[in-house]
Amino acid sequence: MNHGEQLARAIATKDSAALLSLLDPQVDFKGLTPHRFWEGASSQEVLDVLLGHWFEPHDQVTAIEAIETSTVADRERLTYRFHVSSHVGGLGEELVTEQQAYFTVQDGRINYLRMMCSGFRPTAP
Repeated sequence: MNHGEQLARAIATKDSAALLSLLDPQVDFKGLTPHRFWEGASSQEVLDVLLGHWFEPHDQVTAIEAIETSTVADRERLTYRFHVSSHVGGLGEELVTEQQAYFTVQDGRINYLRMMCSGFRPTAP
């Protein structure tokens, strides 16, 4: 399994240890969601963004719809789409989200990471 697929699966399962092992301790991270720009300069900061804000404790990935990886010159490319069940205030909501990432790997770890998120979108009724 390549770094991109490992990254997507670690996010989907909220596997903090796997994420920290994939990310360089001084990873250069920038991310864009519909309402905010995010930055981080350490693996812990990226972990806090991904599992503390993007996929919060009340969000559960119920299905991985797609994972696609390829290369663009010297960058790896990752796209994934998740179905997410979010339970805010006891109410369940079924959502879908897609994220696109470009990254580089140095010494076996992701050291440069750019991500863009579609946001959480309601699934069709």
